[in-house]
Amino acid sequence: MSRSPSLPDRPRLDLDPEMSQAERLEAIREHFERLVQVNEELDERLQDAEGRKAELREEVDQLKRRNETLKTSSLYLATVEELTEDGVVIKQHGNNQEVLTELSPALEGEVEAGDRVAINDSFSVQQLLDDETDARAQAMEVEASPDVTYDDIGGIDDQIREVREAVEDPLINAETFREVGVEPPSGVLLHGPPGTGKTMLAKAVANETDATFIKMAGSELVRKFIGEGARLVRDLFELANEREPAVIFIDEIDAVATTRTDSKTSGDAEVQRTMMQLLSEMDGFDDRGEVRIMAATNRFDMLDEAILRPGRFDRLIEVPKPDVEGRRRILEIHAAELNLGDDVDFDDLAEELEGYSGADIAALTTEAGMFAIRDEREEVRMADFRDAHEKIEMASGEGPTTGPVAFQ
Repeated sequence: MSRSPSLPDRPRLDLDPEMSQAERLEAIREHFERLVQVNEELDERLQDAEGRKAELREEVDQLKRRNETLKTSSLYLATVEELTEDGVVIKQHGNNQEVLTELSPALEGEVEAGDRVAINDSFSVQQLLDDETDARAQAMEVEASPDVTYDDIGGIDDQIREVREAVEDPLINAETFREVGVEPPSGVLLHGPPGTGKTMLAKAVANETDATFIKMAGSELVRKFIGEGARLVRDLFELANEREPAVIFIDEIDAVATTRTDSKTSGDAEVQRTMMQLLSEMDGFDDRGEVRIMAATNRFDMLDEAILRPGRFDRLIEVPKPDVEGRRRILEIHAAELNLGDDVDFDDLAEELEGYSGADIAALTTEAGMFAIRDEREEVRMADFRDAHEKIEMASGEGPTTGPVAFQ
């Protein structure tokens, strides 16, 4: 056990009778200085003790609060289903158990059907809680606009026009739709091979509009626990309604909207439950207001017919691989920052790259630049594009002449 530091000894004044008057005064002066020094030291000890006392008092208060918390019973989450003359019908979260219980007197007249509440072990309603919005739903809101514009997307001008008509125009020129008497398309589904610019289109929409943009991947809606995916879908649409005008973009929607089967496994049942919630939110009884829906998939053949019908996705826009003119435009976009040699001909390149998607062409221009760097050159030549083309074909396992035509 540690001991407190000992107190300083009390100075003593010893005066010899044989001392002269001057010696006596000097001894008294030295004695006074020692008294002052001891007094200062004791003051410091006292201040330290006071500080330690305050720390111990705070520590004791914290322990008391923790003790009170440990003695208090935990509360459970529930939703008010119905108010009756006999009490309140609540449904407990987790097990969906319905219970007829009573309100705390302090909550009389404050609780309504649909409210989120906290109950104790006896199922008595103790607290009225704020409406719940899943934090994951809030995290999917895009805070900063992407730096992608429509000018950065080549080869799909018709698709860009259709997307702008269906998503942007209803948000920007809503009055025009009302004057003509046309209901704006409720949703746009982009489908086509991988790498053709579907996600780039969504990024451009986020950049060009002032609407709240909420992006999620279909795989993020596939949850482990029963009802969790459906709740996340509901929270996402509630967030969009709070932030309207808003655009919801669901990438890889085939993860939760595949054709329904008779499978009884818990995983398949949960995916179908999530899809049913998505269908309900897309064309429910309540007007969605200024909320537009976009989705993308490269597995159009897997989607359930229910999600493809008009009223959910009014526009099904195919985004194919680019034609010759589209490939040339994409080459120009991705090579805009390259220092190109005089022998580079985009027209010839576009002809040779038959079957390439926009993502393939982006990879090709990057590889061509890497070959120039490897040779310690500051310009990218036609030979670099040829080497890049061969490398990509070899990496795909098709060889340089069995896929898109090799450069001659």
